[in-house]
Amino acid sequence: MSSSKVAKFTAPSVSNDSSQQAIAALDDRMVALIDLQLTLKHIHWNVVGPNFISVHEMLDPQVESVREMTDTLAERIATLGGVPVGTPKSIVDRRSWGEYSLGKAMVAEHLSALDNVYTGINKDHRKAIDTLGDIDPVSEDIVISQLAELEQFQWFIRAHLESADGELKHS
Repeated sequence: MSSSKVAKFTAPSVSNDSSQQAIAALDDRMVALIDLQLTLKHIHWNVVGPNFISVHEMLDPQVESVREMTDTLAERIATLGGVPVGTPKSIVDRRSWGEYSLGKAMVAEHLSALDNVYTGINKDHRKAIDTLGDIDPVSEDIVISQLAELEQFQWFIRAHLESADGELKHS
């Protein structure tokens, strides 16, 4: 739905074909980030146990930052002549991963699962960078800057899971 073009224009000097490819890559990342911000808020509400408050408070700034990333992607899609669609059903229909499975759970369980979520998001952001690098350097730059922040968020999560000898301890 969102990769179908409605505008009769795209950004200056971007071909219609390149625009469509960029819109598809950006739409995939937008869907992932909408899902991520909802997952982060779900964890924020459902994490319990030792270090609860530090994790609870760490997640809200991530939610806000990911929400801003989502908005940036949606606006770039519109700039390229596409239609950003962020309705709940459309997000579920377009995502290629399963539902986050934890409800109320201990800090280590949620952070371990969240580390896996970030691994998938960051891996797919890198794939999008590869795609966009050949067709739209502006969109590529947007996704690169987002990846830097997303990798930092994953580092924050991993700091809670890392042992003194540098091993990640997943529950």
